[in-house]
Amino acid sequence: MAERNWTALIAEDEALLRSALVDQLHIAWPQLDIVAECVDGASAVEALAEHQPDVAFLDIRMPGLSGLEVAAASAQASPRTQIVFVTAYDQYAIDAFERGAIDYLLKPIAAERLAATVQRLRQRTGTSDADALAAMLERLSITLPRVSATPPLTWLTASTGRETRLILVDDVAYFHADNKYTTVVTADGEALLRKPIRELLAVLDPSTFKQIHRSTIVNLKAIAGIVRDDSGKGTVRLKSRPETLTVSQPFMTLFRHM
Repeated sequence: MAERNWTALIAEDEALLRSALVDQLHIAWPQLDIVAECVDGASAVEALAEHQPDVAFLDIRMPGLSGLEVAAASAQASPRTQIVFVTAYDQYAIDAFERGAIDYLLKPIAAERLAATVQRLRQRTGTSDADALAAMLERLSITLPRVSATPPLTWLTASTGRETRLILVDDVAYFHADNKYTTVVTADGEALLRKPIRELLAVLDPSTFKQIHRSTIVNLKAIAGIVRDDSGKGTVRLKSRPETLTVSQPFMTLFRHM
C-alpha cells in the first residue's frame, strides 16, 4: 500500500534557517508537501487554521507569538497537527522535551536527528495527543529560560499630517497594519508610525500587548470585554474607543483565561 501524502508547515523568522530546514526536509522526506512557510507566530496560527497540516515545525522564539503560544493555539486551530519544536536552547531545557511525547530539533539541525524525527512522525497514527501537548507546554513554560532583551518600548514617535507626536505606549489602545506602516490608535485619535507591525512585536511588552489578528495588536489594559460568536471568532470592546476589534478564530485560544 502506498504511503499517504503528509503536509507540513514551517514557522521560522530567520530566512536562512527556514530555507535550510526546507532543503533538509526535501532530502529527509521527499514525499512531504510543505504547504506554508511562516515568518512569525501570527501568520503560523492563521496558516494552521487554513491548511490543517499533518505536522508543524515551530521555532520556539519568534516575533510576537512564540512557538509555544502557536502550539497552544493549534489545539483548536488544527487539532490533528503534530508539533515539532525547533530550538537553540541548551541541554537542561531539552530534558523537558525528552520527558514528554513532543518532538524537537536542536539548532543547528543534524541530518541524523531530522531523519529520526521523520521516522517517528511517519510511524504515528497521524493525530496529535492534546493532553500530552498541554502538559508539555506547561512544563516548558517553567523550564525554558527567559531570554534577556532590551526593555520594552516606552515611547513612540508617530506623525499626524505634518505634526510629529510623542506617544506614551501605555496610552495606545491598539495598533493596526497600514501597508508598510502602522496606525497607532489612542483615546485621542490616530497617528501613523513608519514601522511595519511585525517589527513592533519584537519591542512591545508581550504581557501587555497581544496580537489578535494578523493586522491588529491590542493593549490588554484597553479592553473592556471580549465576546465570542457562534463561528468561534471574537469581538473586542474597548474602554476608550467606540469601534470594536475582530479577533481571528485561531487567536481566541490565547484569550481563554480572560
